Amino acid sequence: MRSKRSSANNRLLFAAVVGALVTPVGAFADYAYVTNQSSNDLSVIDLDRMVEVERIPVPGQPVGVAVAPRLGAVFTVSPDSKTLRRFGMSGGAPVAELRLDGGPIGVAVDERRSRVFVSDWYNARIWVIAAESLAILAVLSTGSAPAGLALSTDGHWLATADRDANQVSIFDAATLKLRHRVTVGLRPFGVTFSPDGRLFSADVGSNTVTAVDPASGRVLGHAATRERPYAVAFSSGRGFVTNQYDDSVSVFDAESFAAVAVIDTGEYPEGIDTSADRRRIIVANWFSNSLTVIDSESLEIVGEIATGDGPRAFGRFVSAAPAPGKVPTRTGGR
Repeated sequence: MRSKRSSANNRLLFAAVVGALVTPVGAFADYAYVTNQSSNDLSVIDLDRMVEVERIPVPGQPVGVAVAPRLGAVFTVSPDSKTLRRFGMSGGAPVAELRLDGGPIGVAVDERRSRVFVSDWYNARIWVIAAESLAILAVLSTGSAPAGLALSTDGHWLATADRDANQVSIFDAATLKLRHRVTVGLRPFGVTFSPDGRLFSADVGSNTVTAVDPASGRVLGHAATRERPYAVAFSSGRGFVTNQYDDSVSVFDAESFAAVAVIDTGEYPEGIDTSADRRRIIVANWFSNSLTVIDSESLEIVGEIATGDGPRAFGRFVSAAPAPGKVPTRTGGR
């Protein structure tokens, strides 16, 4: 599959130039913090100008990422070195690190309570960690092979996708008490809360997305996807799902779960997030070394942006820009 990279990179260079010309300045001024597993670094990307502005070393093949603008921080998880790191949103070296004994992979941040959650793939648990000191505060039990983590917008619910248990675990984020274990599709990997508070899992094994009411634990319905759905994002009343094996994003109606469209992306799309103004969907293409930027209303691709090698961006990776002048413009060639 990597043999397609040469032509894919030529296309993204052209698309990036066109995107820079046709996208109005100020349409959205977000930054993407993209974990690049193969090149062991973090791409900091200005989504307004559609350019990478910094490349930060992150050893250990980073995968999980979570931006926390209220805390001025970006958290990454490197499964190979079993390390959680906290970076400032302005870039530079990590300001704190913690080695975790297990299989850390997913990460989410409770900004209201200044806590970080990291899933342990090998030991069916979630670490609860202080955001500032990175001290471990508690450990929560999940089903087998927890992967993605998500916190609801109102801060009430914490959820994890327990892949090998075919379920999601739902916790009260304030008390950390388990509220529900809900059977979803086969091998859920990414989880996301929609703006109205419903929980959605991307079910890799059954090519579905499952919607769950976190309060009652009731399954609300399913949306069909293409091959190997990985993660979900929401905008304009629609759900957007990355399909790893189909090089595409499935779009479904967030209320009826009916299929709306399929959008071609780069190779092996994985991480997906929404811009702060909710007008753009950002997709990380693992094999193409790029981000695809989609207009959530027209469903048209408005740009492609080069990243490091093997972008995963597993988690919440898009945030409003830091203070002006804080992120330096990267110099030198890639």
